[in-house]
Parts: sequence; C-alpha cells; structure tokens
Amino acid sequence: MEKALRELGFKMGDQSRAEWLLPYYKERNFSPIIDFCRTADAFQDAPFSYPYTFIALYQAFPDAKFILSVRNNDEEWYQSVLRFQSKNIGKNGALPSAEDLKNATYRYKGFMWEMFQALYQTPENDPYNKETLIAHYNFHNQMARDFFRDKPNFLEINVSEEGAYQKLCGFLNVSPVRQEFPWENKSFAPNP
Repeated sequence: MEKALRELGFKMGDQSRAEWLLPYYKERNFSPIIDFCRTADAFQDAPFSYPYTFIALYQAFPDAKFILSVRNNDEEWYQSVLRFQSKNIGKNGALPSAEDLKNATYRYKGFMWEMFQALYQTPENDPYNKETLIAHYNFHNQMARDFFRDKPNFLEINVSEEGAYQKLCGFLNVSPVRQEFPWENKSFAPNP
C-alpha cells in the first residue's frame, strides 16, 4: 500500500519513527500519535493498525480518510504473520520464541515482545497462539467496520482482489497510475 500511495502523490509518514510510538500506545496516550500525523499525508502499519488508534485519530481528524486493509481470510493473515516473523526475527527461519522476541533488536531490544504483548497478550510459552492472534485480527477488523459503518470516509480493501487499486483511487479521488497494486513485501504465498 505504501508504494501505491507514494506513486499517487501522497507524502508517507516515516514508518520507523512511527514504530517508536509504541510506549505511548501501551499507555493509551494517543497525543504523540496524533501529533505525528501532522508530519505527512498518509500513514500505515504501526501504530495506526493497532486497536483503538483509529478512534483517537478519527476524533482528532474527522475528515481524514481511513482504510482498513484485509486479507482473504484470517488464516491467510495468521500464516503471513508467522512467515514474516520467522523470516525477520527467527533463527535460521524458525518461528521465534518469546526469548527471541525479547532479545530481538528491531527498534530496540525487546520491542517485538512489547508489541506482541500490547497487541495480542499471548502467553509467554506460546507467543503465536493461533486462536488468540486470529481472534485479535477478527476483533480489530469488526471493531473498525462497526465504528465506520455510517461514515463515508472509510474504505475496507483487500489489495489482492481484482479492481482493488481502482477502488482505492476512487476513494482517494485521484487518477490511477497503474492497473493494479504493486506487490512488494510478499509474506504470503498462496498454495499451488
């Protein structure tokens, strides 16, 4: 989504700086996140994809446009999380343990563990508990749908669906510069 938004002329927020806002999110202090939103036109991923953040942002920016990107189903999302974490945090491609997450130095040592606990609250002996993660994904998506159900500045989009790129351009009132979304970070590979 980031590449598509950049191509469409939107100034994207600095993702690495945004991720440093995790401690504020954990305290449900949305003021620094709201302040950060004044630095660019569009934002994605953390902390904007964290539960409840969209409510605080809507209150601060009621005329902003909100996009919920979804997968084909919750299993696809879960498998993508596992692949991404194994590739980027795990040792030799294995799924990271809680200890691996605590020692990972992604933004700072322990960031990944703190993020997992703030979002999913999974048990230490099972940080990738499937039932918990899938419940989180479904809860967050339904909460966003419910919150925005009667608001015109909301779009739910699955970027893998045909016509999704044109749907995004229509929502943003911009002319498309390509036929479909660029696919950069392929953490999900469909089964053959």
